[in-house]
Amino acid sequence: MRTDEEYVQQVLPIDAEQAVLVGRVWDPVNGGPRVAAVHGADVYDLQEEAPTVAGLLAASEPAAVVRAIVGRLPGPRWQTAELLRAAEAHDRNRPHFLAPTDLQVVKACGVTFVDSMIERVIEERAGGDPRRAAELRERVGAALGGSLADVRPGSPEADRAKAVFQAEGLWSQYLEVGIGKDPEVFTKAPVLASVGYGAGIGILGSSEWNNPEPELVLLVSPDGRPVGATLGNDVNLRDIEGRSALLLGKAKDNNASSALGPFIRLFDDTFTLDSLRNEDILLDVLGPDGFRLEGRNSLSRISRPFEELIAATVGPHHQYPDGFALYTGTLFAPVQDRAEAGRGFTHCVGDRVEISSPKLGTLANVVARCDELPPWEYGLGEFIAYLSRSARVGLPAAPVSG
Repeated sequence: MRTDEEYVQQVLPIDAEQAVLVGRVWDPVNGGPRVAAVHGADVYDLQEEAPTVAGLLAASEPAAVVRAIVGRLPGPRWQTAELLRAAEAHDRNRPHFLAPTDLQVVKACGVTFVDSMIERVIEERAGGDPRRAAELRERVGAALGGSLADVRPGSPEADRAKAVFQAEGLWSQYLEVGIGKDPEVFTKAPVLASVGYGAGIGILGSSEWNNPEPELVLLVSPDGRPVGATLGNDVNLRDIEGRSALLLGKAKDNNASSALGPFIRLFDDTFTLDSLRNEDILLDVLGPDGFRLEGRNSLSRISRPFEELIAATVGPHHQYPDGFALYTGTLFAPVQDRAEAGRGFTHCVGDRVEISSPKLGTLANVVARCDELPPWEYGLGEFIAYLSRSARVGLPAAPVSG
């Protein structure tokens, strides 16, 4: 068994000593989440001065606010290892880490990498049938000829590529958002529905072809500023979305289908949006059957800059008064056969999924059926009631400023 120090080191960023990390801790005594700062082995309770993560991230300099609050506290309230172990044990009677977002809407961008775009075309052409995927993969690959890797979406070169695919009878709605002028942006999960480190992640029992999607998730303030980042698993049911893109909601938004964490790393002088442009997000899936799948999502290969994805989400056309979390898409789309030849990869119940990056740490979850996981019950009504109770005993409910 790993020591507490080894456990914490595996979960935190490699430069954790200089990172400003924010999360949420479930408080079983008061029946609600507490905003917290994580610094190595220690976890500091920020709740009295920062009652919501959304309010904290709306400050002009959230990292400076966190440092100032921690500097005024007498010491840590919890130990990181204890909260991590309780989260993995699914023990609601002990304090444990939750998903690090609260009031933010959880949005997602799709088809932001050429490689995954090709796989979406294959899903659509296969009608969600993995048996047809290998044949179609060969045909689509021949038509692409590797020529789209450097094509800028919405450019004249992209328009010419579109004409070629249409002539070949291979044009797809996924190619439209992959190389067209407008990116795909959709709502991944309701407010407060995402799960965090150690929690189960949900797959519909009716899905026979699905996979994890390791992604960078940006935290954006109400005025459209990227203020931090975390890791996410945008669980994907390939057979359901492959049957029809109009089934995107059924394929993407289910019980525990959005995982975020382990913590939000706030931008500051040492960690900015530019720090992530060449980050690699790694995937490691270990099944109860001994099967192992490894993958890599290289952000340097994203086809649209982060700023373009944010601008497509928020602006005069759409506002988010509590900010939002934005999945930025994945390069990773597994084709490795797990069992039967030609059927590719799909999850098994009990798969342990670890998503990690040097600057953001490690998000770990275990796959289960959506209907067998704890139902999502803690919604906005309970959260507002909890904040109201907190205010009555002297905790402020207004967003912090700074």
